[in-house]
Amino acid sequence: MIEPNPKGEVWIFAEQESGQLHDTPLELCSKARGLADELGVPLAAVLVGKGVRELSYRLISGGVDKVYLAEHPMVDHYQTQPYAKLLCNLIETHKPQIVLFGATVMGRDLAPRVASQCRCGLTADCTDLQIGDHEDKRAGKTYHKLLYQIRPAFGGNIIATIVNTERWPQMATVREGVMPMSVPDSKRKGQIIDVDVNVGQQDLALRLIESHREAKKVNLKGARTIVAGGAGVGSRDSFQLLWDLANALGGAVAGSRAAVDSGFIPREYQVGQTGTTVRPALYIAVGISGAVQHRVGMEESGKIIAINWDANAPIFQYAHYGIVGDLNVVLPKMIAAVKARV
Repeated sequence: MIEPNPKGEVWIFAEQESGQLHDTPLELCSKARGLADELGVPLAAVLVGKGVRELSYRLISGGVDKVYLAEHPMVDHYQTQPYAKLLCNLIETHKPQIVLFGATVMGRDLAPRVASQCRCGLTADCTDLQIGDHEDKRAGKTYHKLLYQIRPAFGGNIIATIVNTERWPQMATVREGVMPMSVPDSKRKGQIIDVDVNVGQQDLALRLIESHREAKKVNLKGARTIVAGGAGVGSRDSFQLLWDLANALGGAVAGSRAAVDSGFIPREYQVGQTGTTVRPALYIAVGISGAVQHRVGMEESGKIIAINWDANAPIFQYAHYGIVGDLNVVLPKMIAAVKARV
């Protein structure tokens, strides 16, 4: 366990694969920059790989003050043990007060191992991060400027705020897409610090022979218009109306978890707590009740139009425009109106 260090830096793990930064660390840069400024400490990134120095400049332009660069052929490809060992050694040496990971496949594998070895807490799948105070009434003590780690809990029925008072660093994984990516500033200056990679052959439990990665077919985060359907759509065949409307608008189609679980649409199209977080200019929710599990994935959309036969559906409480009616009647009229204006 590392003693609390209020002057410690804020860190993000700069996840990269094949020389390409993931979106998540770039999304974290903006939020972590604000946290570091509020605490009055530098923001740093830990970048691990082979031949990845150029990525340091992208991180600096995104708001990072320092990049701890660990370049070595033995960490060219991700493996849990060597990456965890490297990160734990850096944490022991520099004693940051906050360490953030993306809630990606890599982040969800690496962060728990680092937290376990450092004997500190870890909050998974955060949707927001803030700085604030915490009063422990039982101990009669007030802690100042802690990291509020905010995430849905109990199936999304409540939003929990979690604090780590003594077992530092304060660690969290953050869901992809929940933080808006900042506009890079190429004029920003930062420091690149080369670190020793004390990884030996004994740390490499596996040897990578070949790597095959299927290209991502769905990019909901980049869509300006999304037409999403829920269980109320009724069937896979009825989803065709959503595809027709999306095609007319030049947008993308998505679904709620209920629609995915019902087999109406594949899982990669899911928006919500256990799916993708999106921020389109226009989000049309069709047959979606509006439970908090879905709302956390789309509530920051520019304009939300809800279509539901149930006038009391929760989604109407936060939609900008609501249409109470049968989607089989409403959607054909919308499609015809859009096509008439083209």
